Amino acid sequence: MIVIIDYGAGNLQSVKKALDFIGAESIITDNAEKILSADKVILPGVGSFGDAMESMERNNLTKTVKRCAESGKPFLGICLGLHLLFDESEESPGVKGLGVFKGKIRRFPSDMGLKIPHIGWNSLNIKQNDTIFKGVPENSYVYFVHSYYLEADDINDVAALTNYGIDFHSAVGRGNVFATQFHPEKSGDVGLTILRNFASMEGK
Repeated sequence: MIVIIDYGAGNLQSVKKALDFIGAESIITDNAEKILSADKVILPGVGSFGDAMESMERNNLTKTVKRCAESGKPFLGICLGLHLLFDESEESPGVKGLGVFKGKIRRFPSDMGLKIPHIGWNSLNIKQNDTIFKGVPENSYVYFVHSYYLEADDINDVAALTNYGIDFHSAVGRGNVFATQFHPEKSGDVGLTILRNFASMEGK
């Protein structure tokens, strides 16, 4: 069973529909016991870093989510869910994230003529071609919606890069924990392959 964490800040139904489409059993819940007992966990996210962390705290889910990420069970963060796995974001100075990974969440530069937010399809330079990217061809296109991007401290954590005026880290993976800046549930066949790979993973 895959649990999609409902902490009040996420496009939950589109993730669930994609999982339903590939035949992966899932539920949406904010119940800590159900989250902790799940086989696999997805942390989605739409909105601001600060609002999301506040919502997680208000729903008493911060420790639960971090425990899941450190438990050995497969864990996937999506979009803002990727940001939340890091310590902090320029979007919400002073707000602490989950600290599962180390790195900086930065805003795209406003002096490069880029449209912000970055919305639309862009390609992946895949660095980890197993796990969630198994069977995904190099330079595959996926769907992004974001104004802030990841600059990971440890290059070994970087699973994919993307260029949007600058090269940024568009996916990370370490052990059982993975996260994508893009939305696999909105990325057509490539996204469905990524979700199938995640759904087929075993815990460690």
